[in-house]
Amino acid sequence: MSLQLTPVQTVECCSPLAREPLSESEAAGIVPLLKALGDPVRLRLMSLVASHEGGEACVCDLNDAFELSQPTISHHLKVLHEAGLLEREKRGVWVYYRARPDALSGLAALIGGQGQ
Repeated sequence: MSLQLTPVQTVECCSPLAREPLSESEAAGIVPLLKALGDPVRLRLMSLVASHEGGEACVCDLNDAFELSQPTISHHLKVLHEAGLLEREKRGVWVYYRARPDALSGLAALIGGQGQ
């Protein structure tokens, strides 16, 4: 039985792109993170959550930034959560999202070429 790494774990264990080439399995493991960020709405959502006061945002705080329905915003947030980029916590009827610093720093180190 082989151990399956999450996309965030894969990024954390990879050397920066400029240091050595990714293996085929490392590249495949990182793709879900990059695909999640590859959509303009999700990239903006990630930025809005990460930069929001207190480092977290409620879905109710994010709806006005887009001309999209609340279910569509929630779907995009779910994709970011499932990729490992956001943590979420339900409080009453609302869900609050927080960026995962390990995922963001891992991606930055991978792409930026800085050692971890």
